[in-house]
Amino acid sequence: MRDVAALVVPLWAWFAVVALLAALLAVDILLHRDNHVIGVREALLWSAVWIVAGLAFGLVLFAWHPEAAGVYYAGYLIEKALSVDNVFVFALIFGYFKVPPQYQHKVLFWGVVGALIFRLGFIFVGAELLERFFWTGYVLGAFLIWTGWKMAVKRQEDIEPECNLVVRAVRRLVPIEPRFSGDRFLVRTEGRRRGTLLLVALVAVEATDLVFAIDSVAAILAVTTNTFIVWTANAFAVLGLRSLYFCLAELLRRFTHLHYGLAVLLAFAGVKLILAGTPVGKLPVPVTLGFVVLTIAVSIGWSMLATRDGRDGGRAGRS
Repeated sequence: MRDVAALVVPLWAWFAVVALLAALLAVDILLHRDNHVIGVREALLWSAVWIVAGLAFGLVLFAWHPEAAGVYYAGYLIEKALSVDNVFVFALIFGYFKVPPQYQHKVLFWGVVGALIFRLGFIFVGAELLERFFWTGYVLGAFLIWTGWKMAVKRQEDIEPECNLVVRAVRRLVPIEPRFSGDRFLVRTEGRRRGTLLLVALVAVEATDLVFAIDSVAAILAVTTNTFIVWTANAFAVLGLRSLYFCLAELLRRFTHLHYGLAVLLAFAGVKLILAGTPVGKLPVPVTLGFVVLTIAVSIGWSMLATRDGRDGGRAGRS
């Protein structure tokens, strides 16, 4: 059986995937150009579209290389699960800046586009380090285990987006109007270009995703170092973030125990990275995929049972 990490993906395949994602994003932004408020029904429909697209791409991989498809699905599920925490923080950012509901989709749209670009860089750098230096796996593995432990034991603290270094840097570099100006990120007042609060919210979303991308990309690299599979799994999962936000923003309080499942997934990814550099080697793909599915299912089921009578036991998350 061919090694998935060693699979050579032709350049045309990269261009084809990028063209497909660009076309889907173009349709998305075209249908939302009127800045209407996204309802639950529309969010569910778009969630289904992105999930079907992600699963369908896995089937294409299966026709080419069955094991590659299994690795892709494992990475896709890991990123999809970790995305729930992103949704929670996005809700806090929008609430903090009081972003009108009709403009939230635009912020998330450009936030996701930026996330795809930044994560591609992270993936290439991470995969190269893992290939060149054997000890990188031990370092990333220990980092993921530590992150999982931190997620499991630390309660979610109040997040102050304006305390973020990137947000503060933007405020220093770009004059900011302390208001919204429709859906514009930049305005011209008194002959000078200024940013709006919508731009500050976008920067906060991008900065938050950069932090989250470190552990999520490392977790998928624990499954494989094939950059094509890692990025496509990441991309199809991240593209559904916007619709996932509009679906789950009001339901997140019921996911009181999901952070335990996410912590287990991060720690599991860390153990995989460390074991890959030992005589044990890489764990079989079916074991990884089964463990991911079981962990997500148990943590969600536990959360729904714990909150079935309306109780809210609080929530911990990534920090």
